[in-house]
Amino acid sequence: MAEKRSIFEEVGEGAKTEAAKPGVIDSGRTGARGAIRAWLIALFALVVVMIAVGGLTRLTDSGLSITEWAPVTGAVPPLNAEEWEAEFELYRQIPEYQEQNRGMSLAEFKVIYWWEWGHRQLGRFIGLVWAAGFVGFLVARKIPPGWTGKLLLLGALGGLQGAIGWWMVASGLEEGMLDVASYRLATHLGLAFVILGLIAWFTFQLSRPQLALIQARRERDVGLFRLGAVLAALAFIQILLGALVAGIDAGRNYTDWPLMAGGFLPPQPFDLEPLWRNFFEDDGLVQFMHRMSGYLLFVVGIGIWWVARRSPFTAVRGAFGVMAAVMVLQMLIGIMTVMYSAPWHLAIVHQLMAVALWVLILRARFLAGYPPAQSVRGAA
Repeated sequence: MAEKRSIFEEVGEGAKTEAAKPGVIDSGRTGARGAIRAWLIALFALVVVMIAVGGLTRLTDSGLSITEWAPVTGAVPPLNAEEWEAEFELYRQIPEYQEQNRGMSLAEFKVIYWWEWGHRQLGRFIGLVWAAGFVGFLVARKIPPGWTGKLLLLGALGGLQGAIGWWMVASGLEEGMLDVASYRLATHLGLAFVILGLIAWFTFQLSRPQLALIQARRERDVGLFRLGAVLAALAFIQILLGALVAGIDAGRNYTDWPLMAGGFLPPQPFDLEPLWRNFFEDDGLVQFMHRMSGYLLFVVGIGIWWVARRSPFTAVRGAFGVMAAVMVLQMLIGIMTVMYSAPWHLAIVHQLMAVALWVLILRARFLAGYPPAQSVRGAA
């Protein structure tokens, strides 16, 4: 028979009990968040340089100097006189040389060749940096839970960007084309900003522990977070329109401001047939759209900054304040770029300021969605 137990015996007497452990949510594998963040910052810097080099490649009319897409063998440039002559001969077959650069010397060709080769080589290097980091963290099992797909997405978009780059260049090799198609240039630049935005957002997320982000989300300003998304969408549209302006050199004409050739609308904005071509190929209409989109972005941005001034979080107010200041500066640089007929140094500064504004908008939105903890004294 089983031994009788006293009715006064403590339940579980003699059994070992384990004390509760705090921070269960962070007790799992957290991965190398700091190391991955540093790797993403390096990728971010490389993509910014890539955008700048791409802009200079376009401004120097170098983008069509390499007429073949060879992702692997193309990494090796011509190494002797015969190879340089063969490369130059390929360039002499395309419309840009025959109608625009006929009589160019080999020395002049080498200048534009090195710009395009450097642009492509930098793309290859970025791909290698991504692959080395991703595979290294994956093999070492240092990727935090839920982050493998995000980091893999960056590599996939980078590969897609290379293919779109060639799709863009191929349009400029067709009969009757002296430059790449502007809508393909806009696609290429737009994807670069998508990649840059994702890297920035992931970097913001990795700047704090997962538990801190979960806690910060409880204080989210939902309205300001949504307004940040609206502002980011308007900024992205403005970036695409800027690419259309660059693609057809629309910034070099209509140098008066705030009017265009003395009027609100440029002259004959819908002369091309069919009608849709005007929105991509008419320099006056494309610049007009870029101007109007810029005004809309500016008004909405200043309005959202005014709303953000009521945020109880110092960091959120500061982030939207910096964003608004850069937006004002970017608008002034844009006006100067037009009035001076888009010289290359102003054009590249305008493009890099677009990068800065894009990231600052995303940063302000992130802080509105995940406001950092602050003392009561820090509140407004």
